[in-house]
Amino acid sequence: MFKELDPILHSQLRLAVMSLLIGVKEAEFTFIREKTGATAGNLSVQITKLKEAGYVDVIKQFKENYPQTICRVTPQGVRAFENYVKALQSYLPK
Repeated sequence: MFKELDPILHSQLRLAVMSLLIGVKEAEFTFIREKTGATAGNLSVQITKLKEAGYVDVIKQFKENYPQTICRVTPQGVRAFENYVKALQSYLPK
């Protein structure tokens, strides 16, 4: 039987963000924006949704007098991503 897909991760941009963060554990907002090709506004909204779900932590700080936003995947986010991948695999023929 098919497993239900996590609606938070089923968004293309949120899935792309999580895929990036799974590989690097944390990344600057600008890096994520460049890699996904998303606009800053849309990316900000999607990262907020991931944060509200507990999948990422967002750290806002200053680096050389410039604002810097770091996104870090949480243990809950790692579990959710792994479960999402497993659920997707249930859709593939064996």
